Amino acid sequence: MRRTLYLLPVVLFLALAGYFAVALRPDHDPRELPSALIDKEAPQFALAGLNGPMVARDALKGGPVMINFFASWCVPCRIEHPLLMRLAEQNHVPLYGIDYKDEPQDAQRLLARFGDPYKAIGMDRDGRVGLDFGVYGVPETYVLDKTGHIRKRFVGPLTAQQVDNELLPLLKELGRP
Repeated sequence: MRRTLYLLPVVLFLALAGYFAVALRPDHDPRELPSALIDKEAPQFALAGLNGPMVARDALKGGPVMINFFASWCVPCRIEHPLLMRLAEQNHVPLYGIDYKDEPQDAQRLLARFGDPYKAIGMDRDGRVGLDFGVYGVPETYVLDKTGHIRKRFVGPLTAQQVDNELLPLLKELGRP
């Protein structure tokens, strides 16, 4: 019994040291949230469109596309919105929106005020599609390749640095100029 008491602090120390060795390694970004869906086919979905036709995963195959989960009540979504508008204007990649846990009229007001960068917008009012994608919160953006496989996930508002250093090189790799 006594021997066990002496080993307990040693075991706890080794466990903590191991955790910190993994968590504090130089190539580890603690802000990056891993996704189990990277390089896997995007979840199947078919959502009613906000201002038009239904938005479905199978209709997005054929070329690289981006799916951006957003909401009118989301302040960081408003911060990234000008960057999404720029991407749409420069026609880098088709951008589809999924309005997450939001009211249609609120989303319409947001897009009327700030502009609409999306080719189409699906309404995920109950959050099920977001749950299938593993969305932690909005905004989140996913890049799908031509076969519908998720190649990259951006958590939080996109930044100009991410677009220049990660998104545009990935799109070029996927065959989008």
